[in-house]
Amino acid sequence: MDLTSPRHRWLAGQLPDPQRRRIVVLTGARQTGKTTLVRHLYPELPYFNLDDLELREQLRALPARHWSRTVADAILDEAQKEPSVFEKLKFAWDAGDVRFSALLGSSRILLLRRVTETLAGRTFLYELWPLMPSELRVPRGGPVELPLLDQLLDEAPGTVLKDEPPTLLGQQEQDRLDAIDHLARWGGMPELLRLDDDDRRRWLSSYQQSWMERDLVDLARLPDVAAFRRLQKLAMLRCGQLLNYAELARDAKVSAPTAKSYLGWLHVAFQVIELAPLPRNLTSEVVKSPKLYWTDLGLLRASTGQVGELTGPLFETLCVVEIHKWLRTRGRPEELRFYRTRSGLELDLMVGSPGGGWLGIECKLRDQAHASDLKAMRRVADALGDGWRGGLLLYRGRTIELLDEARDIWAMPVHRLF
Repeated sequence: MDLTSPRHRWLAGQLPDPQRRRIVVLTGARQTGKTTLVRHLYPELPYFNLDDLELREQLRALPARHWSRTVADAILDEAQKEPSVFEKLKFAWDAGDVRFSALLGSSRILLLRRVTETLAGRTFLYELWPLMPSELRVPRGGPVELPLLDQLLDEAPGTVLKDEPPTLLGQQEQDRLDAIDHLARWGGMPELLRLDDDDRRRWLSSYQQSWMERDLVDLARLPDVAAFRRLQKLAMLRCGQLLNYAELARDAKVSAPTAKSYLGWLHVAFQVIELAPLPRNLTSEVVKSPKLYWTDLGLLRASTGQVGELTGPLFETLCVVEIHKWLRTRGRPEELRFYRTRSGLELDLMVGSPGGGWLGIECKLRDQAHASDLKAMRRVADALGDGWRGGLLLYRGRTIELLDEARDIWAMPVHRLF
């Protein structure tokens, strides 16, 4: 896989043309490529990085009436660092003196708080996530292909997959396998592409300290940094499992409210996502606890020492997080849920909505698909009836295969989905 060529970012197609009157707000974790993307898309706009203390002081002293002549249409990076810029931009915007501005920030909660307090109703919000498999693949003489996932969100699996080649050959397949392997081992931070393996390990090890020093200082004054680190590592080790706040708090030696608060900070810093259970009883009483997933496997592995082969929970994390990233990047309305009963019947992922039906997904870290893997999916499909859109068994094999025609369930190689 070519790791040196510029990457296509799907969000580029979502961001507006600078000729339109817009205030764009772009947020995401540190080092996901926000600045690179926006400066590439809007090369004519002046760029101001508010990490620069002197620049912040200059903007703080700038009268609002001078904004349109001094700053005007511009890119403001780490905008949340100087709250006064929001009032001044609002003044110029409402006066019609500014047509296009882009506000960037990795501290989601502070950036959005400033936007909500000052620029409500004037902004368009976007999120940039770490690289996805289809962004890691460099096009070979043609346009970038939408992943099969996008089609499967709109149409039944049988409609989409009946004409797909069961297997791919040569470089076409190898590129997809390499992309998945890279994400599974190193995660999706763009900076890692240009580094060798030793430097990748060092970069990942320093990332956690970097975002804690910068983002968490913005968010809160941690009374006990050691407790936060302890809870963070315990949460990482529970990746892909049901989240029990009381148990997590006990093991981290903090109170339950503190554990919830710490996890909340991890969420707003784009480090974790929580997957809610489907609340509807389909087969028997369902669990009500969410499941926790870390958004980047490279960071997870570096922090927990899980440097070997993928495990089942890590493979499930990869599948769930990549679907989440695609939905958020494309601005799609589908919900992500899972289904689990108190008796232990579990379907890893359900994508859809109550009104539009559900696509069921099971994640299995194996090279062969087995009918025994479909037990939970079949029971959920039968219980949903017309609310069932079809199912996918994601696995590490090479062949797309119909497993259950009546319920439209297919074996799908994970590298083919993304």
